Amino acid sequence: MLKAAVVGVNNIGKNHCRAYQQNKDVQLVAVCDLNRDLAVTVGQEFGVKAFTDIKTMFEKEEIDVVSIATGGQEKGSHHYEPAMIAMEAGKDVLVEKPLSNKIEEAGELVEYARKKGVRLACNLNHRFVPVAYRAKELINDGSLGTLLFVNMKLTIGNPIESSPWIHMRALHPHSIDVMRYFAGNIKRVQSFMTKAPDRTVWSTASINLEFESGAVGHLTGSYDMDNIHPIESCEVAGNKGRFIIDNVFESLSYYPHRKNEITVVRNSILTGMNGFNETFKERINKFVSEIKNNIHPSEIMGSGLDALAAQEVIEAAIRSQMENGAVIDVPKIKEQFIY
Repeated sequence: MLKAAVVGVNNIGKNHCRAYQQNKDVQLVAVCDLNRDLAVTVGQEFGVKAFTDIKTMFEKEEIDVVSIATGGQEKGSHHYEPAMIAMEAGKDVLVEKPLSNKIEEAGELVEYARKKGVRLACNLNHRFVPVAYRAKELINDGSLGTLLFVNMKLTIGNPIESSPWIHMRALHPHSIDVMRYFAGNIKRVQSFMTKAPDRTVWSTASINLEFESGAVGHLTGSYDMDNIHPIESCEVAGNKGRFIIDNVFESLSYYPHRKNEITVVRNSILTGMNGFNETFKERINKFVSEIKNNIHPSEIMGSGLDALAAQEVIEAAIRSQMENGAVIDVPKIKEQFIY
């Protein structure tokens, strides 16, 4: 049985705690947070030891896997230090997105994981759902043919005004990862962004993408919508058919060319996912399974390298907006990051 710890135990961190406790192959043994009162309260809630210092936690507890669910600016500035400490201690690590809000730190995390030979994963949970797995099978078995375009939309309501680029860096690691999961590496981007009334940040974005395969795509993202209504859709099309995923996990519709019938896969009302928070459980269960099956660090799904690649696309999109909609090449992942 794997022994797990969670560092950073506000709302997202508590989701990680629940997911570990619900997994039959895991024993949650510790939580850690700089806020002593919060650490103690959450530790009591889950019946585990509480710490305020990650190094002390590793000295006193036997731990195999660590979730880093700290926050910070653009939801990522507090990830780097605890993730590096955990990897230095030889732990497999799951980091909330983004790996860091600074692309240089994200690259250092991926490189250090390669050097230490540990598994570094990212909570890119939107692709860890049954309908996404089935959609990937449609691509792999040739049902779509040669991919031609990918259209993605991810919109929520988020009033945070902490930095000009929080919408891109905090939200769209998910969007870009889903697009890359289905269509591969992205070659270049062009972005146009706007600010909703009374907002100071670039809160809505329209981004054109070209994939290395030659396929094209588009991402519409916003922090200015309503969370009551559907937040996400993804359409992938080839020369033999297309599919649409509605609202992350709710349904998959496959439209083959030259046939009247469509195939619809819906989330079961009785045995399926019971809400968005269960995507955390699905993602963590996959990482636990990969650790238990001794999957090589280079082969894990939603890896640190995947997260870094998504962040490179985001930084290119930000640069495009800063350069008045210029077309920007996405840097290729450097060879030192490859296992």
